[in-house]
Amino acid sequence: MTTATTPLKDGPHIVRIAAISAHLAKLLDANLIAVEPPGPTPLLPLGQPRCGAFAGELDGCGFSHWLGALAGSPREPALRKARVCYDRLAGELGVLAFDGLQGRGAFNDLPQRELGLTEVGQTWFKALDVDAVALSAQRRCFCRPCLDWGEHCHHLAGALGAGLLDRFYERDWARRAKDSRVVHFTEPGEYAFRQLFQ
Repeated sequence: MTTATTPLKDGPHIVRIAAISAHLAKLLDANLIAVEPPGPTPLLPLGQPRCGAFAGELDGCGFSHWLGALAGSPREPALRKARVCYDRLAGELGVLAFDGLQGRGAFNDLPQRELGLTEVGQTWFKALDVDAVALSAQRRCFCRPCLDWGEHCHHLAGALGAGLLDRFYERDWARRAKDSRVVHFTEPGEYAFRQLFQ
């Protein structure tokens, strides 16, 4: 793993958080690490001995301080409210959607941190014209929780989360800001969104 650093005189290097964040996101997406709040170690290696050695090296370099700082990002209000996490909705509104679906009993737990749809969930997504059957046939993970950096709760990840966000775009409830991760909801779109999940 290569990250850019800026040396300080007689002190440690300052590691660019954005560079570390990009690397950690790739490891998380490949299920090589998992985020486990709360606790002194925000990232827990999974299943592979080399990952444990890698995490030990990071901890020995003082990276735990930086990993803890990552958990508080992003700080900008627009990013905290609604943004993309890869291709699904994250931020306050992403967490609201996941909580709303959980409250309806849309998910059941599967092994390896994945979620399945209950009959209630299948009916709900079908009513919204989200084709859960087609999404489940994709090679990627179908549905799982993803810890939201800003809210410290989960939003919906996987093909189902991406399909849900696409539906919001199709309904003109929201659009992604150019050259940004921010997702802007229209006033009527946000109202409809909140009604849907609350």
